[in-house]
Amino acid sequence: MCGVTGWVDWDQDLSFKRTVLATMSDTLANRGPDASGMWLSQHAAFAHRRLIVVDPEGGAQPMVRSRGENQYVITYNGELYNTSDIRRELELKGYSFSGHSDTEVLLVSYIEWGESCVNKLNGIYAFGIWNEKEQRLFLARDRIGVKPLFYTYRHNSLIFASELKALLANPEIKPELDAEGLAEALFMSPGRTPGHGVFKRIAELKPAHCLVFDHNGLKIWPYWKLASRPHEDDLDTTTEKVRELIQDTVIRQLVADVPVCTLLSGGIDSSAITAYAVEGFNNEGKPSLHSWSIDYIDNDKNFKPTLYQPDSDMHWVQLVSNYLGTVHHNVMIDTPELVDALSTAVRARDLPGMADVDASLYLFSRAIKQEATVALSGECADEIFGGYPWFNRPELVSLDTFPWMANFDLRISLIAPEIIEIVKPEDYIYRRYMETLDEVPRLPGEDARNERIREIGYLTMHWFMQTLLDRKDRMSMAVGLEVRVPFCDHRLVEYVWNIPWSMKTCDQMEKGILRRAMKGVLPQEVLTRKKSPYPKTHNPNYLSAVRSVVLEILEDHDSPLRRLVNIETLRKLTAREGSNLNKPFYGQLMTDAQLFAYLIQVDAWLREYKVSIV
Repeated sequence: MCGVTGWVDWDQDLSFKRTVLATMSDTLANRGPDASGMWLSQHAAFAHRRLIVVDPEGGAQPMVRSRGENQYVITYNGELYNTSDIRRELELKGYSFSGHSDTEVLLVSYIEWGESCVNKLNGIYAFGIWNEKEQRLFLARDRIGVKPLFYTYRHNSLIFASELKALLANPEIKPELDAEGLAEALFMSPGRTPGHGVFKRIAELKPAHCLVFDHNGLKIWPYWKLASRPHEDDLDTTTEKVRELIQDTVIRQLVADVPVCTLLSGGIDSSAITAYAVEGFNNEGKPSLHSWSIDYIDNDKNFKPTLYQPDSDMHWVQLVSNYLGTVHHNVMIDTPELVDALSTAVRARDLPGMADVDASLYLFSRAIKQEATVALSGECADEIFGGYPWFNRPELVSLDTFPWMANFDLRISLIAPEIIEIVKPEDYIYRRYMETLDEVPRLPGEDARNERIREIGYLTMHWFMQTLLDRKDRMSMAVGLEVRVPFCDHRLVEYVWNIPWSMKTCDQMEKGILRRAMKGVLPQEVLTRKKSPYPKTHNPNYLSAVRSVVLEILEDHDSPLRRLVNIETLRKLTAREGSNLNKPFYGQLMTDAQLFAYLIQVDAWLREYKVSIV
């Protein structure tokens, strides 16, 4: 994995912009700590920060290759899991390769197939390719949206980068929020409208989209979409196909020239990934796989089961690790470092995020990075197979809004009335919700119950899942750790999308088809374990700490947060506890402590990024 940035401008000679490009590239150093490079011409300039995972000698970027008199340049962030398949196909067409990197294969794929090369790719990626002869920029992003790609377009120029911070390092781009940006930052956050960059005039290329910028202007189009069709496989065939797809995906994603590990919580998702990773290691005669888990100091004393988090992980982690024979590491996080890491997490995401859920992942990734460079994670199985409460609880299924934002009134009550008047958050949220429903690929003849589950699945994959993928990418890449997500393989996503809900929940269990597919692979007790999300701290010291910081912010008359919140309401909230505070205001994990931590992040973001409201 890496960090990319580039600039195309018809009005300026970019060969004189090396200093600006270097400054933009430097902001991405954590994404690519191992090497850097730049390529500049009159109207195009690329920079690259490299995290070396495959082909240390032959994968340097920006990579340049010529065909006849035409020169092609690529800056690329990602991993292709079918590199060898594409390479063989290109070799049959007469191409030769100087190394074994996926970068070279991707560049040659574009030279051979042009913009349709993306249809050949299986992987996670965001890249830019410049055609010097035709003066054309081509950008593309992977189908599911695992790797980020932001851009700003202004008439005769386009600037792109892996992260917002690289764009903001260009003096031509200002950290400004308009009314829509306020809606995203204060009400949608930590999610974002697909394609929205929050800051004014900044966008993100949507997953499964391509972009071309040349003298004819800007063109953007999707190259892949989910399609709804009748599922014709019976239960046994479906079970076997799910098993085969997961196994093949995990094995493909073990490819690396650096140490690989897995993230293990003891749940069905991470345990399945770890089981097949162990199988892959054994087949190749590699030493034992290392697995990693996270917990918090004193959680064993303070944990209380809830509807959203029925049990803690540690018993299950040890059970699975012993069963599979992994070398296991458990990372323990303490309250003071978790509070300190809230601002670090903001810098990693460039936006307020999931509070300590982000900060803990940053600390977790930092510990893993000391031993490994690549990790496989069970992220996104709940989105693909329908594991969240809002797929199963009638009161959430029937909500006429995003079901992970059920406690929305609490957030509105905390914002200053004048901001509410400008943003009109309820109207904004509903409009975004209805826009997404209009995109859902319908299945003719489907009954109302299954149609609604299909809607929730689409909403979850295009909103909530993107929030978690943002989190995973930014927190891990902030320390130079590449996290791969096998459940995001588009072949698996396409297949599972059309499995009927009755079959997905077979055996009267959420994600029943996944559990059935893992029979014989994992211990029976793991197959029947109730879903439990990523662990958070239950230490009351954390709630006390973030509450105190919020009160300090409210006493600071220079705080930019004061201008956005209803100060009296927030003061009262810090003084009480109640059922409304204990209900998640976003997702499953973000309750009272996370609400205060989120406000701390908003304040830190406004200060550090010098955000102006226009």
